[in-house]
Amino acid sequence: MGTAILFETMTRTIRHATTSDVESIMQVLAQAKQVMRDSGNLNQWINGYPTSQAVMLDIEHNAAIVIEDDGNIVAYFAFMPSPEPTYAKIYNGKWLDNDRPYHVVHRMGAVPTAHGIFNFAMDYCFSNDPNIRIDTHRDNKIMQHLLERYGFGYCGIIYLENGDERLAYQRFKHTT
Repeated sequence: MGTAILFETMTRTIRHATTSDVESIMQVLAQAKQVMRDSGNLNQWINGYPTSQAVMLDIEHNAAIVIEDDGNIVAYFAFMPSPEPTYAKIYNGKWLDNDRPYHVVHRMGAVPTAHGIFNFAMDYCFSNDPNIRIDTHRDNKIMQHLLERYGFGYCGIIYLENGDERLAYQRFKHTT
């Protein structure tokens, strides 16, 4: 697969990641992990997660997305079509829309010097699907703030395959 640009501004582009991007992606995710630690989020992305193998699987599933500023990778996320198995059951709440297909955003991370990444990524996601779900760790106050500011609604709690709890969010943009 080529590296066709999916969305672009003057200096910022978004595209599918390739295997040659994995090293840069892992550097971005390491910096994002440090931001988590510095902000008090000590329990998310532990024990070597996310791994380069997880990124490679995202690439194989055509779900790996990178954001570049002036040609340098500054952010990464996986953008996957439904269904997400861990979203089948939600506790202490409900999904805003549980009837339509959706996309999920996973493993989002950016270098701390890149600003506006979340909005840029979400604008891209919503240009592809009006129904987006995302989950985050209870300690990830930065992500919770970004989600709420972008208009995501808190829906309840989901549990990952390993049993870890995550706060679940969804935004459904009604189309006319």
